[in-house]
Amino acid sequence: MTDSAHVDTFARDHLPPHEEWPELRFDLPELRYPDRLNCAAELLTGPDPARPAFHTPSGPSWTYGDLRARVDRIAHVLTDDLGVVPGNRVLLRGPTTPWLAACWLAVLKAGGVAVTVLAQQRPHELAVICDMAQVRHALCDIRSVDDLVKAEIPGLRITTYDGDTPDDLLRRPAPDTPYPAVATAADDVALIAFTSGTTGRPKGCMHFHRDVLAIADTFSRHVLRPTADDVFAGSPPLGFTFGLGGLVVFPLRAGASALLLEQAHPRQLLAAVAEHRVSVLFTAPTAYRPMLAELDAYDVSSLRRCVSAGENLPAATWRAWRERTGLRIINGIGATEMLHIFVSAADERIRPGTTGVPVPGWQARVQDADGNPVPDGEPGLLAVRGPVGCRYLADPRQRVYVRGGWNITGDTYVRESDGYFRYVARADDMIISAGYNIAGPEVEDALLRHPDVVEAAVVGRPDEARGQVAVAHVVLREGAVRDADALRAFVKSELAPYKCPREIHFADALPRTATGKLQRFRLRTDGDQQ
Repeated sequence: MTDSAHVDTFARDHLPPHEEWPELRFDLPELRYPDRLNCAAELLTGPDPARPAFHTPSGPSWTYGDLRARVDRIAHVLTDDLGVVPGNRVLLRGPTTPWLAACWLAVLKAGGVAVTVLAQQRPHELAVICDMAQVRHALCDIRSVDDLVKAEIPGLRITTYDGDTPDDLLRRPAPDTPYPAVATAADDVALIAFTSGTTGRPKGCMHFHRDVLAIADTFSRHVLRPTADDVFAGSPPLGFTFGLGGLVVFPLRAGASALLLEQAHPRQLLAAVAEHRVSVLFTAPTAYRPMLAELDAYDVSSLRRCVSAGENLPAATWRAWRERTGLRIINGIGATEMLHIFVSAADERIRPGTTGVPVPGWQARVQDADGNPVPDGEPGLLAVRGPVGCRYLADPRQRVYVRGGWNITGDTYVRESDGYFRYVARADDMIISAGYNIAGPEVEDALLRHPDVVEAAVVGRPDEARGQVAVAHVVLREGAVRDADALRAFVKSELAPYKCPREIHFADALPRTATGKLQRFRLRTDGDQQ
C-alpha cells in the first residue's frame, strides 16, 4: 500500500489482513490510477464553472463554480475551526440535498473518511455505527439532528447545517479561498458504507479514493455512457451507495448535473422528470411498476436512460416499461461491498429476465459452496472480482464474503451458455423489500428489546408490489397482551421505519428441530396474523 496521508490511522489500521482481501484487478487502462489521488478533487476538476452541477425542485441551481466554492468553504471550516484531521471519520446525515453532497465532497477533499447514514436511522442504529467506526465528528442537516442527539454518543461533536444559528456549519467564518486538497493515497480509505448483515449487526465496508472513481470508470463509463448534457435523478438516498454513485459520483465524473430530491416516491419522480427534463433515472423495480400506471399524466420524453438495481427486475416490468416508453431499462446487480453495479447490460445487449454480463473491468462466475465453478445452466453462488472489493471494518465476516480471492455476494445465480447471468434468489436470510435490505435478525433483536417479547423470528414473504415484505413471528411472555400496533410502534422507535414488519404473527412457540434450530420454512403460514 502507498504511504497514507492520514494522521488518524484508525481506518487503515482496521482493514482486514491483506491475505483476506479479494483479488483486485485493474484490467482497463483507465483504472490504473496514480499512487496519490483525492477523489473529491478529481470529481470537481474539469467542467466549466458556469455549467450546472446540482438542481433542486425549488431554488436556483448550483453551478460547478458554486459547488467548488462551497465545498472549499466547508473544508476550511472542518479543518480550521472544527479540528478535523486527515483520517477522522465524519458522520453525514440529512435528506438528499446539494448541501449533503457538498459536505461529502468537503470531508473527502480534507482527507477525512465519510460515513453517510440514512436520515431514517434511529438513535440505537446511529450509536452502533459511531461506536464501530469510532466517529467523533458529525455534520447533520438541522432537520435530522434530533435522533443523533438522542443517541447520546460519547465524544461526538455534532455540527448542524442549513440552520439559522451562528454556530451553523454554513454560518461559521471561513476564508473564501480555494482549499488545497489533501494528497491522499489512492488506497487511503475515503468512505465507510454500512450495510445490514444477516446476523443483524451492520458491516462497515471500507472503500478507497480510487474505488470512488473506479465505479464511474467501469459501470458509468462503459454501460451507462452519460454525456455532459445529462440530468440525473432518482430515488435512492446518498446513504445508499446506489444513490451516492448515481446522483453524485457518476454525474460529476461526466461533467453532467443531478436533480437532488428530498422526496422521491414514484409520482414525485415522474413530476420531476417532466419539470426538469431528467434524462437519466435511477430507481428500484418497485418504483417502475407503479410509475407505469401514472405515465399518461406526465411528459417523460426527456428520459434516455433508466437504471434499475436494489432487487431483481422482473421481465414483465421491463417489457411493460419498454412498451409504454420505448426505453430499455438497464438492469444491474451491485453491492455495498463493491460500492456499485458489476453485472449489467445496456441497449441491444439487454436480455429481459437476466441481469446481464460482467461490466467491463469486472469478472463474474457461478460456483458451488466449495468454490468450484458450476456448469452453465446450473444454479450456484455468484462470485465477482474487479477493481473494487470487500474490505470489512474489523469484522470476521470478511472470511465469509471473500473466498479464494472472489467476492461471494450471497446471491444464487445461473450463468447461461452465452454468458448472461440470471438471478435465482438470495442465498441467505436477507429480506429485500422495495429496494431496501432488511436483515431479519436485526429486526428480531429490536423486537427482543421489548419487555413482553420472549422469542422472535422475522422472514420475508413474497409481495407483488414490494418484492418481499418482512413478517415477524413473536412469542410473548405469559399474560402479555397481543398488541401488534404497539410492537410496530416499538420497532419504529428502534429502527428505520422501512425495517418494521408489515405483518406480525403471534404464537405460543416457534417451530424448531430437535437440536433447537429454527425451522423458518414453517413460518410462512403459522400463527395468528394481526
